[in-house]
Amino acid sequence: MGRPVTLFTGQWADLSLETMCEKAVAFGYDGLELACWGDHFEVDKADDAYCKAKRDLLAKHDLQLFSISSHLVGQAVADNVDERHKAILPDYVWGDGDPQGVRERAQQEMIETGRAAARLGVKVVNGFTGSPIWHLLYAFPPIPDGMIDRGYEEFASCWKPILDEYQKLGIKFGLEVHPTEIAFDIASTERAIEALDGHPAFGFNYDPSHLGYQGVDYVEFLYRFADRIFHVHMKDVGWSSELTEAGVFGGHISFGDRRRFWDFRSLGRGNIDFEEIIRALNRIGYQGPLSVEWEDSGMDREHGAREAAEYVRMVDFPSADRAFDSAFEE
Repeated sequence: MGRPVTLFTGQWADLSLETMCEKAVAFGYDGLELACWGDHFEVDKADDAYCKAKRDLLAKHDLQLFSISSHLVGQAVADNVDERHKAILPDYVWGDGDPQGVRERAQQEMIETGRAAARLGVKVVNGFTGSPIWHLLYAFPPIPDGMIDRGYEEFASCWKPILDEYQKLGIKFGLEVHPTEIAFDIASTERAIEALDGHPAFGFNYDPSHLGYQGVDYVEFLYRFADRIFHVHMKDVGWSSELTEAGVFGGHISFGDRRRFWDFRSLGRGNIDFEEIIRALNRIGYQGPLSVEWEDSGMDREHGAREAAEYVRMVDFPSADRAFDSAFEE
């Protein structure tokens, strides 16, 4: 048996969870990774009865559950909050829109998300962290080192209370390393861990698609942070071997525009080397789910979700339990 193949529901939040369960079974998935938006998992409603109902619904369809994901609220915890965030946050988190108030409410909501995860019976909450220094990405005007230092200190002050509570609950937080987050490549990831004093509840929802087009060694990421890989997203991305009109920064052009240097692709149709990822996961001993986060602006999502499930099963394989030439030693 390979690792469980699950489907992240974030791109399907326009559908009810009941419908999503039916589709996931038809597509060939073993389980779901529930997004904390739409009706898939609502943290403010997640008392014991609510969590039991969600579990019962999944069980009715023979679907497993390993994690929930709160990317949208997590983004507001350490971000420079502005009008963009209103569209992604629950009304009770957005409130009057005062940035500091939004951050504080987002922080409390992430703590409540950990408590809800514990009631639901899962051990991992995936998501984003936001970043107070993403806008300083390009070093002009020249950026004093102290500004970056203060940004990491601010991030840590926002997230340590959340992680401390997760540690008490036995919950892990898996950051999806991603542009606009405090960690977006290997170097910034190391610095984020350092800022948190190596907090044991902080790790990663590994997603190679956000690393590959940047030129980051996405396989090395697994080896470097082996003990902090709490969850895995299977997501592909394609990038051009030629010069393009819009480079790595995207040119303020929407996904799906052919002028882009890179774009997300259905699994197996991009540039990510998933065989090397599976070999690395085997070497580091990861046996958790492989969760498909399906995004492809040029493909019907139901077609894509079905072929993605098939692709993951094809590319996954177990570790060897003995050396291939060990027979000669017998």
